[in-house]
Amino acid sequence: MEADSPIRRQSDRPRRQDPARGLKPLRRKPKTLTEEPELRDVSPGGGGGMVLSLPPGGRDRAGRNPAQRGGSGPAVTEEQGTLVGVTETGVAPDPETLRRAREIAARLAVSRPRTDRTSRRGAGDIASVPYRGGSDDIDLDRTLEQLTEHPVPEDEDIIVRERVTTTRSVVLLVDLSGSMRGERARTAAAAVGALAAELLRDNLAVIAFWSDAAVLSRLGQHVPPERLVESMLRIPARGLTNLAFPLQVARRELARVPARDARVLLLSDCVHNAGPDPRPFAARLPRLDILLDVTGEQDPELARDLARLGRGRLRQVRTYRDVAPALSAFFDE
Repeated sequence: MEADSPIRRQSDRPRRQDPARGLKPLRRKPKTLTEEPELRDVSPGGGGGMVLSLPPGGRDRAGRNPAQRGGSGPAVTEEQGTLVGVTETGVAPDPETLRRAREIAARLAVSRPRTDRTSRRGAGDIASVPYRGGSDDIDLDRTLEQLTEHPVPEDEDIIVRERVTTTRSVVLLVDLSGSMRGERARTAAAAVGALAAELLRDNLAVIAFWSDAAVLSRLGQHVPPERLVESMLRIPARGLTNLAFPLQVARRELARVPARDARVLLLSDCVHNAGPDPRPFAARLPRLDILLDVTGEQDPELARDLARLGRGRLRQVRTYRDVAPALSAFFDE
């Protein structure tokens, strides 16, 4: 496709309507942040050097004194859907959380990504994807379908055929704000461990957030599940909830990934009380599914808006036993 094509010269084409326009005001007015939120990279090789402070009493969210806790060495996953392993000291971190993670993983049924087997060339699978400057092999049938809906096209309305992998890219956003203390934190950590064990053949990024955020793993790093659980439990739940910031971080993480198999999962109570309205950022993601913790304060209306704008699903979680069927439902498409 030439750079001076008529599609690129349509400077007067009408803009598409923003799906986040016309939304009702948020139920609660979030605090305006006086400083930009901080993103800390504590993933392997990230060099973030996060210094974690503990809540009063000197114990973390699992009720342990850090001086009595072992290190976070690698774990071993025997097969898909299981989670086993110990730390370098031979002592598993927070056995109850790991037990829950194993139970969730055993009940997960995550289907593999779909592939277009009728369009196979050589060693790679060919898929129809929106034009992003990397291919000139236009899929005429799919492009004509797009032009039926959008007579004045934009670049992304041109569908081209490119080789794609069948590896999913998933960004898991986990709320560790002050409202997620106690059992909520254990459920969140167990969900992280279980999903990491299940998606061994996929790319999983894990980002914990409050008013700031911390990257625990990036796409392609394949951090052992137990290490992710331990990292989660080292972070004390504190601060306000800024949902907009992790959604922006997730979008940047997925920027180089084809939208076909990219998605974001958000585990939170959705009580957004700091930062800008998160709904416009949800609309910019390829897909956003919401795992809403309803064991305490929650904002189901905002959760519904986020899932709808993100073209995803909403599932409620009351106990850790609800996590497996909810996650399975997200991938059952």
